[in-house]
Amino acid sequence: MGEQWTVAAIQMRMAAEKEENLARAEEAIAEAARRGAQIVCLPELFTSYYFCQVEDPAYFDLAEPIPGPSEARLARAAQKHRVVLIGSLFEKRLPGIYHNTATVHDRNGQLVGIYRKMHIPEDPLYFEKYYFTPGDTGFRVFDTAVAAVGPLVCWDQWFPEAARLAALRGADILCYPTAIGWHPREKAAFGTAQHDAWETIMRAHAIANGVYVCAVNRVGHEVLAGEGLEFWGGSFLCDPFGRILAKASHDREEILLASCDRRLLEDVRRHWPFLRDRRIDAYADLTRRALT
Repeated sequence: MGEQWTVAAIQMRMAAEKEENLARAEEAIAEAARRGAQIVCLPELFTSYYFCQVEDPAYFDLAEPIPGPSEARLARAAQKHRVVLIGSLFEKRLPGIYHNTATVHDRNGQLVGIYRKMHIPEDPLYFEKYYFTPGDTGFRVFDTAVAAVGPLVCWDQWFPEAARLAALRGADILCYPTAIGWHPREKAAFGTAQHDAWETIMRAHAIANGVYVCAVNRVGHEVLAGEGLEFWGGSFLCDPFGRILAKASHDREEILLASCDRRLLEDVRRHWPFLRDRRIDAYADLTRRALT
């Protein structure tokens, strides 16, 4: 692993057909690599519309095994362009057991591991508990040729425990494939605050753990039920101080790039030694649901 590396976040607008999304992702990966990216991250469930807007058993047919056809496409793209690639797929593990799964391929195309989304939301138009079995991989970190990557997925981004455990396992960078957006009728009243909270919580994870963060969202208005969801984009990369290194618009497809430096990570942790000063003897109650 080198002292410096370049990360790319691929902010995409999804089409209805898997083949189109895979082809456009491959084009974006190639462009990111051409511009110097060594780590590339795709949005959550990028091969389809965000189908969790409805509860429909037909959508289980979108799921694939891992290894499998879409995973193989990602492997070839990683190998061809010599990038570490973080993907996000709807995994069919067994009949009746499906996961929302992040894949990590190294620069030689090898699938170095998967992470199954641990925190599964359930909200209007985000009916993920219907589709996804909660992950059982634990919070994993993968040593790649470029950096130690901690993949987490969307709803995981709100939980400090997930970020902390990934940092304690040696992550240099946390990568959050994401599909989050506004309910159109709520956007005027709550949209700005919702987006600000989303960005702030992940910047806080970067600061509290002394890691880089790459948050990769989709854009576009996808309607499978009611008024649908307006995905707010806003993908960003930040450093261990929480400083924004690159940030995307709310409504355009973009490839964000940012340079990362392991020496800064080390320097930040020396001066803000949060990991050193943790009172691990006093945190047992964190494993309880509530204390009253």
